[in-house]
Amino acid sequence: MQKMETRGGRRRPTLSDIKENESEDVTYDDLLSSAGEFGLYQKILFISTFPFYAFGVVSYFQQLFITEVSPNHWCNVPELANLTALQRRALAIPADTDARFGYSQCSAYVANWSAELVAGRTAPDPSWRTEPCRHGWEFNSTEIPYPTITSELGWVCDKDSYQASAQSIFFVGSIVGGFLIGWIADRYGRLPAAAVCNVIGGVSGVITIFAKNFVQFAVCRFFMGMSWDNSMLMVYLLVLEYVAPKYRTIIANLPFAIFYTIAVCVYPWIALACNDWKLFSLATCIPMIFAVFAPLLMPESPRWLMSVGRVDDAIIKIQRIGQVNKKEVPSKLIEQFKASLSKQKVDAKYGAVDLIKRRLLRNMFICVCMGYMCCTITFDSLIRSIGQLEFDFFVSFSVISFTEFPSLVLVSFILDLTGRKWLAVSTFAIACVFSVLTAFLGGGLSSVLCAVVARFAINITCNTVMQWATEMLPTAVRGTGMSIVHICGYIATVISPFIVYLEIYYTWLPLVIVGAVAGSGILIVIGLPETAAKQLPHTFEDAETLIRTSKFIEIPCLMKKKNDAEGHENSSFEL
Repeated sequence: MQKMETRGGRRRPTLSDIKENESEDVTYDDLLSSAGEFGLYQKILFISTFPFYAFGVVSYFQQLFITEVSPNHWCNVPELANLTALQRRALAIPADTDARFGYSQCSAYVANWSAELVAGRTAPDPSWRTEPCRHGWEFNSTEIPYPTITSELGWVCDKDSYQASAQSIFFVGSIVGGFLIGWIADRYGRLPAAAVCNVIGGVSGVITIFAKNFVQFAVCRFFMGMSWDNSMLMVYLLVLEYVAPKYRTIIANLPFAIFYTIAVCVYPWIALACNDWKLFSLATCIPMIFAVFAPLLMPESPRWLMSVGRVDDAIIKIQRIGQVNKKEVPSKLIEQFKASLSKQKVDAKYGAVDLIKRRLLRNMFICVCMGYMCCTITFDSLIRSIGQLEFDFFVSFSVISFTEFPSLVLVSFILDLTGRKWLAVSTFAIACVFSVLTAFLGGGLSSVLCAVVARFAINITCNTVMQWATEMLPTAVRGTGMSIVHICGYIATVISPFIVYLEIYYTWLPLVIVGAVAGSGILIVIGLPETAAKQLPHTFEDAETLIRTSKFIEIPCLMKKKNDAEGHENSSFEL
């Protein structure tokens, strides 16, 4: 008999072994391996996810580019339209040494401007009375060169909290969408869920251009929020459930590294090319509606099919993978797979409530949710602090966003070496330190570089925790469970816009709070079980076994050294 392969701490039979040993349990991963662990089929599926990562970028970042305005603004005085911007500001705007730019942004002098212009006046009379802006505002167009809804509707001065409020409403929508889309994912499949949430996002993004006031805009943001994250998460889960553990880390992170990075780095330049927030919304949101065709063009997850009792349909999918990959799935292997399934407890009747009923799963799940909350607060706050770096907004956004690529490529190739836990702990620590440093460097290039390091680290943390959480949940509740994890992230990020808003009181305060949140993440995730190179738990019992057998320190890269020294293979090195 040929030597058996090992994986995930147990022996995986080769095809020869299976033919000779009919008592050997055959798992889904064994069946998938026989059809090709990462062949042409998985590569085509991998490439087909690109639009969904672009849709995720649109859903999350649209508001930033349709509401952002230059902080350098002042009252518009129509009577002085023939003067240059600097001349208008010098003549009509009161000086204010306590203000950020040295002049009042919310008031203007009242004077007979026609008479003053005829008299050749170029400087104001300090005795003139002042009044709040009556004719809107002028904005420094060198920073944000196109009109946004904020500049059109005057959401500054006494309305400067509207952007933060709308973003929080967006995340409230994400909470509702998370429950709805998660339920659809586990009831009807990953692809219907992906189609529904992207169509909701696309339609709401288009309707946004008709908003005439804050209430209308906020309603649109609520529905756009329903699409956020699930627009990517569903196809992320789909692809993850199509590959074996050997390739799981690479496939989980490379789409973010390549597709998400391309989309997020190009996004601000699309805004500049459109040169108008309404045209920009149409150009980026209409494509999301075409996700309605996803169930017709992409395959449903075999793991999901199995979780709802459609084993024969799942086997047909596996056989199709084998056909495309030019590998034959042995009929005897299929028979043993069915026999193995018949021995397992069926979890199809279970739901997310069962995660709370079981003590081990409940404690693990709460820590996963809280850890992801720390990730999302840190990530979102760093994004929304870009405008405080006093550097070109679009260049800063693209440069900092580009950190997605190297950080996620790095994750793809080291996550199985370091393990999930210790990579998350170390990157949380880096994000904590450099967020605080950014707060006290006073803006400019040095602040941008520290922000780049902090963003680089938290990118790694977010994707590590996302994959880690997926690998801890049993199949029957993986879609719903991951949606709940992300819902907790949405709840946390409801407050992140207001954390950034605290900059009006102390410029250093937001990033210090961000650093403290990242530091808290270390304490939360350090007790979670390691999942590197282990089977995805199919049943609730599998998940509980994973937790019970986990050690505080499990470092896969040290495992190999120990195993080599002992002359045999295992799955982890335990201290």
